[in-house]
Amino acid sequence: MALLAANVLFGANFSFYVSLTRYYLNFEQIFMLQVLTAAAFFIPFAILSRRSYRITVEDFGSIFIVALLVIYGWMYLLLWGASCTSPIDASTIATLGPVFTLIIARIVQPQKTSWVRLTGIVIALAGAAALLVDKGESLLGSNTEAFGNALVLCAVISIAANTVLIKPQLQRYGALTVMGWYYIIGFAMVAPFFWVEIDGLNLLRLPWGALAELLYILIFGTVLPMWLLYLGSAHLSSLHTALYRYMQPVVATCLSLLRGQNNIDRTNIVGASLIFVGIILVASGNLRRRPATERRADNRGG
Repeated sequence: MALLAANVLFGANFSFYVSLTRYYLNFEQIFMLQVLTAAAFFIPFAILSRRSYRITVEDFGSIFIVALLVIYGWMYLLLWGASCTSPIDASTIATLGPVFTLIIARIVQPQKTSWVRLTGIVIALAGAAALLVDKGESLLGSNTEAFGNALVLCAVISIAANTVLIKPQLQRYGALTVMGWYYIIGFAMVAPFFWVEIDGLNLLRLPWGALAELLYILIFGTVLPMWLLYLGSAHLSSLHTALYRYMQPVVATCLSLLRGQNNIDRTNIVGASLIFVGIILVASGNLRRRPATERRADNRGG
């Protein structure tokens, strides 16, 4: 339930990112406000938690690396990419989490991968490639849709790595403690640049609709779903966690269509279909390889 709610909330972000960055704010300003809001909420949990003072040097090193992946790899790159592309493309690419979660998990803990999973990985990546090269634009071109899609893909890889790497620390110290340290580290890194980006920004001059979208992104699109995501991640497998991302394009597409921000074209359908089929194969390959007793335990937990 935590993961389901988190991904529904995350999905709405894509539509709001696009409308805000097109008309009112640049993505760096939204990023700085996201980090500030999350830091204000989560840092007290780290400071006040007794578990913080039991974190080993090795675990702190893992938390530091994952903090970089979350703050700059996920939040920054996702905002940058979403400001260049459409909500439908961005949210569809975001569903590739299970593929990269599986790839990174196998790099961290090498083991044989079934042909079903390998086939799923290839098909899903083909779907991503369809979205990336759709309009024939250079992936390195400044602020093109292809460039934005490539940035979103990098953000997905970052959050997939985070999902795999941080699970032991989440189980040892708790989601709120670990996330508090994310934002202690993250805020320390963005603090020198904060006023450069925020200087002169008067939020009260924003139209009420834009202000409501921004508040949604900061609270219901960042703080709450991030906590729900890690709460769910601590109790389920990395692949199981990533599968819930399919709620994001459903929500993002519905909002985008209702608000007239984008239309569904043939490439969206082909890309999303390939990614969906690929992820189903990855998931079914996972279930085929695991013992029945373990699958039943996961079902009870979910």
